[in-house]
Amino acid sequence: MAMMFWYGNGLNGWGWFAMSAGMVLFWGLLITVAVMAFRALDRAAERPSASRPAAPAEQILSERLARGEIDEEEYRRRLTALRSAEP
Repeated sequence: MAMMFWYGNGLNGWGWFAMSAGMVLFWGLLITVAVMAFRALDRAAERPSASRPAAPAEQILSERLARGEIDEEEYRRRLTALRSAEP
């Protein structure tokens, strides 16, 4: 049992340093992988799905009017421009 340790009954200074640096690198790598996985999953949830069709321009315009982003005059002007641009 006494032959198990080459440097007496423990590690020397370099051994402690290597073990500490290895532990810091291990936890840093583990945390980095976890953060990157979380960000990738979060970005995938933000992307609009391809199966959901885009809302028509008139519907978006009506929603903006309902939210108060534009006034009625601006709504009518843009609606006229949209309808005149259709083929």
